Amino acid sequence: MAWLGLTPLQRSSGGKQKLGETSRMGERTLRRLLIIGASATVRWAMRKGSMTDPWLSRMLERKPPMLVIVALANKTARIVWALMARGGIYRTSALAAR
Repeated sequence: MAWLGLTPLQRSSGGKQKLGETSRMGERTLRRLLIIGASATVRWAMRKGSMTDPWLSRMLERKPPMLVIVALANKTARIVWALMARGGIYRTSALAAR
């Protein structure tokens, strides 16, 4: 989601891909709201354990919390964009409904 500023800057040259820090270009308010929601989810998962989302628990095991927050915000933004573009309705998975 480059237009939200939730993707890393690319400094690629000569076939070598180099990814930098998060760009932070784009819609500031929407990016802030996505980050706040993702940070609340990550904090809850770190305290209580994230049994419902294996992706989140794997990320928290391997990566620093702030990187996981930005990744979750990016993932949420992609879901929201897909729902808006296709006119869909969000349905949780069977595991998350428990």
